[in-house]
Amino acid sequence: MSDDGDDHENGAHEHGHDHHEHEGDHDHHAHDLEELGIAVLTVSSSRSINEDPSGAAIAELVEEAGHTVVVRELVGDDYDSVQDAVDRFVGREDTDCVVTTGGTGVTPDDVTVEAVEPLFEKELPGFGELFRSLSVEDIGTRVVGTRATAGIADGVPVFCLPGSESAVRLAVDDIVVSEAPHLAGLARREDDGKENDDGEENDEGA
Repeated sequence: MSDDGDDHENGAHEHGHDHHEHEGDHDHHAHDLEELGIAVLTVSSSRSINEDPSGAAIAELVEEAGHTVVVRELVGDDYDSVQDAVDRFVGREDTDCVVTTGGTGVTPDDVTVEAVEPLFEKELPGFGELFRSLSVEDIGTRVVGTRATAGIADGVPVFCLPGSESAVRLAVDDIVVSEAPHLAGLARREDDGKENDDGEENDEGA
C-alpha cells in the first residue's frame, strides 16, 4: 500500500469546528441508526492485520462512538481483491457501513477507488471535498494527492480513506462517526417516494 496522506502528522486532531444545527434537526435525523455494524478493510501489500495502525484506529474510534466492528480484514493492493471484499461486506446482513483505508493515492498500485466506485449506486462527493478541506491544515497543498471518496453501495455507505493513521483519525473523528448513522438510515429507507410525497422535507442540502 502506498501510504497516501502520510504527510498528516500522527496524533489526535483538534479542529474546533462548529456544528450548527438546523431548525427541525430532530425530524432531519429521524431515520438515523443509533448503533452501526461497521466493516473495516485495510488495503496493503506491506502490512499484516496485526501490524495495521490505520485499521486499528478505525476500529477504536467507531467503537468509542458506540458502534460495533462486525468484520475486519486486510487485502493486498489488487483490484479484484478490494472489489470482492467490499462487495462481500455490503452484502452482509450485519453491516451498515464500510470503511476502507489505503490505496487512494496516485501510485500505480493505488487501486481502491477504481475497485470500489463501480459498486456505487450513488456517489457522495461531499465527503472527499470536506476531507480534503480539513486536511489542508495538516498537509497543505499535498491534499491534491489523495482521492478519498465515498458512496452508497447496495444501500450501505462506503468510505474510502487514505492509508495513514493520522488521515484515518481525521476522517473518522470529524466526518464518519457524525454522518454514517444518518447516511445509513437514509440509504436503507423503504418507500422513500411515499415519504417525500407525504410532505417530508427533502434531505438533500438540508
